[in-house]
Amino acid sequence: MTDTKDIILGIDLGTTNSLIAINDHDGPRVLGDDPMLPSVVRYNDDGSITVGKDARDQSTQFPLTTIHSAKRLMGRSLKDVQNDLQYLNYSVVQGEHNTARVQLPDGRLISPQEISARILGALKERAEASLGHPVSKAVVTVPAYFDDAQRQATRDAGRLAGLEVVRIVNEPTAAALAYGLGTGSTQPKTIAVFDLGGGTFDISILRLTPSDDTNPTDFFQVLATSGDTHLGGDDVDHMLVKLFMNEIRSKLGISIDTDESTFDASTRTALTQFARSVKHALSEQDAASVRIELGNDRVYERTIKRDEFEQLISRWIDRAMSACDRAMRDAKKQPGGDAIDALVMVGGSTRIPLVQDRAGTFFGIEPYTALDPDKVVAMGAGVQASILSGSSSGSLLLDVVPLSLGIETAGGAVAKLIMRNTTVPTRAVERFSTQVDGQVNIKLHVLQGEREMVEDCRSLGEFELRGIPPMPAGVPKLVVEFFVDANGILNVSAIEERSGKRASVQIVPNHGLTEDEVERIEQESFQHARSDMTRHQIADLITNAKLDIKWISNRLNKHRELLDANYQDELESKLNALRGYIDRASEDWSSVNPNEFHEAKDDLDRTSMRLQEVGIAESLRAEDAQ
Repeated sequence: MTDTKDIILGIDLGTTNSLIAINDHDGPRVLGDDPMLPSVVRYNDDGSITVGKDARDQSTQFPLTTIHSAKRLMGRSLKDVQNDLQYLNYSVVQGEHNTARVQLPDGRLISPQEISARILGALKERAEASLGHPVSKAVVTVPAYFDDAQRQATRDAGRLAGLEVVRIVNEPTAAALAYGLGTGSTQPKTIAVFDLGGGTFDISILRLTPSDDTNPTDFFQVLATSGDTHLGGDDVDHMLVKLFMNEIRSKLGISIDTDESTFDASTRTALTQFARSVKHALSEQDAASVRIELGNDRVYERTIKRDEFEQLISRWIDRAMSACDRAMRDAKKQPGGDAIDALVMVGGSTRIPLVQDRAGTFFGIEPYTALDPDKVVAMGAGVQASILSGSSSGSLLLDVVPLSLGIETAGGAVAKLIMRNTTVPTRAVERFSTQVDGQVNIKLHVLQGEREMVEDCRSLGEFELRGIPPMPAGVPKLVVEFFVDANGILNVSAIEERSGKRASVQIVPNHGLTEDEVERIEQESFQHARSDMTRHQIADLITNAKLDIKWISNRLNKHRELLDANYQDELESKLNALRGYIDRASEDWSSVNPNEFHEAKDDLDRTSMRLQEVGIAESLRAEDAQ
């Protein structure tokens, strides 16, 4: 392992946000508690410079000195960027060597490289604070369509920030690296990278040729690229803001027009924040509410349902799909069928469910969404950086499932669906139900490991199945499916059969695992096998015994007048005995003999047979009476 002081950083220098990542023994990961650094720089009157969130949030107060989207200007002439100028609030003029320059109100000319260097410098400082030592080298990503001048400008920005840019990597290639696509593969693959961010959209079709005896490294070739440099999540925010403003004018008796100047800068900023919160909520929920206090006892309230939202953004997505069609034609591929082996989603706007659905339908393949779409490019840059530095963590390749995969059940136990050493691709299905009456949401916790309890396994992720109609415990029919594809991506889906409600999550279960770690985990499972199985058995007994007690107690109370006193006392005694086992096991599982616990449960079940017969007889009499 290379010394940590020789580490090479992976940097996603984005149009809207920038991130920094490394790839170590924990796998690829971004650095920083709040890793998204807005790609915004403000030049202050006192000569100081503000970078990031503060510069972005105060941009309406300092519109002429706050520089955003500098990436659009990198390595380009004033003529090249004419179409971009309408979207910029600051002045852009012709500078030296026929290149675009930002002109500040005081007359200073700033090159896009200098602006980007400020962002890279802030990222460098973050990395050094996180790692505890200086860093001097980085891999930086750029769009696939960047030409030589734009790539050289990116290198220059790194040099100005005190970083040696050891490699420029195409953003779609980085996204594929983050997923490990091609790792261990022997066949060429065609990969589509769908990158929809805050301000831009890019679609790239890549051809991956795996390494062999004549080619020592995997080779990514860009077959085609297309997109729209002014298509992104910001457009969705604008659509929602326009909807809010029109309805505010209408409901408050103000004449409807499209002149946003009737709202001051702070109000427009607040409306944009409300719009973003609605957009984010609708990526997870079926509806989102907004409440805006406008002063003078004026309140705007609105609930937006997902189908209304999807209708609003439909034409926006159409523009992205048109670009996908152009890219596929340029790559001489037909959408659907088996033309695309993997579809990778990049950019925060791909969290919108309709975007995922439309992209998946167009390419005829389920999109990869396991990694955070805002972070996947930076993570891929980190993977490339670790390869170049020689410090790659040696993450395990998934020809087989290295460790068992399962789901948390009641009592903190783990139900394994796919066992270790199963060859991929593989699929497994299991049925579950609820433990609580009237449960309308079910949380599903996905785990990896060989031990029997949640606390001893590796958590891979959680998701929630919402909106289930309230039913008695044990009535809902929950079908959970695990599918690990040939690239090692775990897809977990759940459906409640009675209501048809669905939910799913995608996970990369192999990041951060080495062969040595897998072996250690397996050895620990052998060492603790007997106690783990006993603990799992007791957890299941607690769960099932509680259901039995609930069922029997309800029927005892319902039919008590039909039962003789001795039988009632016998049932009560056995119920209390079983409750005692539950209490002792819940406090300290090792204090209970599982065989005795099981016998107490069986004893109650046998004794309750007469109660069940009484209940059936009473039901038949009620039917005859009708």
